[in-house]
Amino acid sequence: MTKNRIVSNFYEFIQIFFGIILASIGLKTFLLPNGFLDGGVTGIAILVKTQVDISMSILLVLFSIPFLILGYFTVSKRIVVKSIISILGLALFIHFENFQTVTDDKLLISIFGGLLVGSGIGIAIRNGSVLDGSEILGVYLNDRFGISIGKIILVFNIVLFSITAFVISTEVALYSILTYIIASKVTDTVIEGFEDFIGVTIVSKKNDLIKIAILEELGTGLTVYKGASGFGSKGEAEDFEIIHSIVNRIDIKKMYRLINDIDTQAFIVEFDVNSVKGGVLRHYIDKKKNKKLETFKASVLAKNNKEDSL
Repeated sequence: MTKNRIVSNFYEFIQIFFGIILASIGLKTFLLPNGFLDGGVTGIAILVKTQVDISMSILLVLFSIPFLILGYFTVSKRIVVKSIISILGLALFIHFENFQTVTDDKLLISIFGGLLVGSGIGIAIRNGSVLDGSEILGVYLNDRFGISIGKIILVFNIVLFSITAFVISTEVALYSILTYIIASKVTDTVIEGFEDFIGVTIVSKKNDLIKIAILEELGTGLTVYKGASGFGSKGEAEDFEIIHSIVNRIDIKKMYRLINDIDTQAFIVEFDVNSVKGGVLRHYIDKKKNKKLETFKASVLAKNNKEDSL
């Protein structure tokens, strides 16, 4: 194992450890004292804890075992090993932590409990581990039956919260749903990052001018694909260029405006992007001192002037 790999693994486990601390504080300080549930395996353990006098730590480990066995056949062994360590770590922290209840306000309990648990789960997943096995169940059923992971987890939690309403109370079930919504949203935000990226595909006869506008005005990189043929409102088209670029969501309106100023008939497809690495998206192009950009702009303008004169 190389030195870089060792350092990378060390930082991963440090972050997972921090995620465990956040999740355990959310459970021990907010959710457990009030019987509020999060979704998934943690929610099952909390629900059973309200009915039997068994340690939450033991219940969490016991209910996680079937999902970890599923994980052995579904995801990589590395993820399973890290998840076992993470779940055991969470169980130990819950057992030995002695935090006092911060508030009796049920709304604050739901909000901050979900915030802390969601942050902890998100940090763990981002570093290749899970603190809740329901995601592994989703992966397994998706592989076997093709059902989306999101739908599987949703159905799983609908059943869980329905049982909660019947066994405990409708009020606790409703607050638990609020906790779950907050936790899942925070988890997604932590995994995907706080920046929201949008991918844009553009087809236009004035693609060269659009390229210059994107590079100059937005400072983001772009990729150009060769389109062999296509068919649209104006019939068949051949040998055209397709522009592909990724921008921060805050810049998407500006991009539309730039394109519309050049070609009102441009065909634009917009789609969400979960993760971006490398390129010039995070380190924007220097629009003032970039000689290559100036050279490219001059060649495009010369080409367009030549076409206009014909």
